[in-house]
Parts: sequence; structure tokens; C-alpha cells
Amino acid sequence: MRRVLAALLAGLVAAAPLAARESLGIFDGWGSFRDPEIPRCYAISRPIRERSGDWEPFVAIGYWPERNVGGQLHVRLRRAMYEDRGARLTIGGRSFDLVGRGPDAWADNARDDAAIVAAIRAGMTMRIEAVSESGGRFADSYALAGAATAIDAAALGCAR
Repeated sequence: MRRVLAALLAGLVAAAPLAARESLGIFDGWGSFRDPEIPRCYAISRPIRERSGDWEPFVAIGYWPERNVGGQLHVRLRRAMYEDRGARLTIGGRSFDLVGRGPDAWADNARDDAAIVAAIRAGMTMRIEAVSESGGRFADSYALAGAATAIDAAALGCAR
């Protein structure tokens, strides 16, 4: 099972912007990586089920030490969102409205990022729903096992 997850994450990393990435570890369905040239670190995961779409979906929590930014959520959806509409992220009984454009969504501010990361740390699964450009609803779910460790590894990877 770990080999399958490692292969899936390796494919996801290949879809991310190219840079000299170094692995900080694979933790269940989550991976942590560091791009020393940028520099940035991030924890990243793919949805539980593969579904067709225009983009490779993922959720990532990023750290950019030179920008003094940490714990920032980025979601790549498998379809572009309907213009002027965001996405909704749900973990347990908590829901968060995300803003964005096209296939990309994120929290509106640092306070929401912190609340989302705290919910990810405590949750079991996460669901992200949006309305596509054609008006249809779509959603992806993510397993959160390993997320807290991957997020910690990314934070430590950029703390050096």
C-alpha cells in the first residue's frame, strides 16, 4: 500500500511546478517536499478517488520562509470553478469558504488558513465542493491520515 501511495505522490509532484525538489517524507496519503531554490516547503495530497477532469487535483499546505508565509492552503480542483464563485471545504462539522479563480482555490486570509490547518490536523477526511464553469457541481474527498505529520515535516523543512 505504501508503494502505491508513494507512486501516486510521485506522479503528483511531477505535475507540480518543476524545481529541484527533495523529499521530506511520505506519511500515509501525504507527502512533504522542499524546493531549496525557491525556497518553499509543502505537504501535499491527492483525492481519495481518481475522477476525470481537466487538471490533476491536489491539496497542499505551503511554507515560504523568505515571504514569511506559513501554513497556507492551496487547492487545485479538477475543473475550473464558475466565475466569481469559490469552493467549500468541509472537515467534520466545520465548513470553510474558499476563494479562487479557475481551478485554484485558497483561504481568504491567514486566520482562515490557520483554522483550516487546525481542522485538518484533527479530522479524518476533507471534502471540497465547487460549481464548474458549465454549472455542474463536483467534489473531491481527501484522507487526512498522515496530514499532521506531513505538515510538520514541511514546516521543519523550511525552518532550517
